[in-house]
Amino acid sequence: MRKLVPESEAYEICRQITAKYAKTFYLATLLMPEQKRRAIWAIYFWCRRTDELVDGPQARLTTPETLDRWEQQLESVFAGQPIEDADVALVDTLQRFPMDIQPFRDMIAGQRMDLSRSRYETFEELKLYCYRVAGTVGLMTSPVLGFDLAWSQTPWNGQFRTNPVEEAIALGIAKQLTNILRDVGEDAQRGRIYLPLDELALFNYTEEDLFKGVVDERWQELMRFQIQRARKFYTYAEKGIGALSRDARWPVWAATMLYQGILDVIERNNYDVFTQRAYVSKGRKLLYLPVAWLRAQAL
Repeated sequence: MRKLVPESEAYEICRQITAKYAKTFYLATLLMPEQKRRAIWAIYFWCRRTDELVDGPQARLTTPETLDRWEQQLESVFAGQPIEDADVALVDTLQRFPMDIQPFRDMIAGQRMDLSRSRYETFEELKLYCYRVAGTVGLMTSPVLGFDLAWSQTPWNGQFRTNPVEEAIALGIAKQLTNILRDVGEDAQRGRIYLPLDELALFNYTEEDLFKGVVDERWQELMRFQIQRARKFYTYAEKGIGALSRDARWPVWAATMLYQGILDVIERNNYDVFTQRAYVSKGRKLLYLPVAWLRAQAL
């Protein structure tokens, strides 16, 4: 068996992949202390590898058995036995920040959904998918980010508190809904529709319209409805950021604002997600950072 790379090299692999494929997210991780950001990179790379089994270049070769083997490899990682170079970083992360394996298993279950279906009839069905492929990330990363117990125990916060774990899940769902809205055109090219079909019907917009990339008043109203829902998830999730450890609040606020910025761009593009990809410019990203810092201090 080939000798695996040292931990430092494994983390560097994870850093490079995060920087290449998740530029907005990577920028936010740079605001974290070194040990935490390296752990987040390791988690991100595992999530990306999981996603690529269904959406990557070799996705056509993926079967349910492929995902079974991937889950077995996950169990090996949690047992402290890395199989591949990138696993070395995740094994080290798990030793530094003990985690539950279930959110990782749930994410694999989300990939199984992508193997078996390309439509969602209702938002409740879609919400389960969003939890599995993205809400789980909130559960994975919470042990790394940490919580400020002193904050949660202050009397004036008690009446406003809900559940920081639920809010972490909500943030993941909000980001996935944002991804879905941004990627409508790309998903359509692969024959997939993630917008709930009953809501397309509500606005008298058809699958055929979507595959043709029709942007009219029906589509604009449908997208306004979808964006409003995503923003509600962000609003709920924001309540939990103040419960995070102090060194995690700024990067999480930054990531949250940067993702919400994608929704703003979709609106500025007149909801055309078929011919224009919504992205936040580097200059605008930098403008978000001081605002995120202020929110991290005050909220």
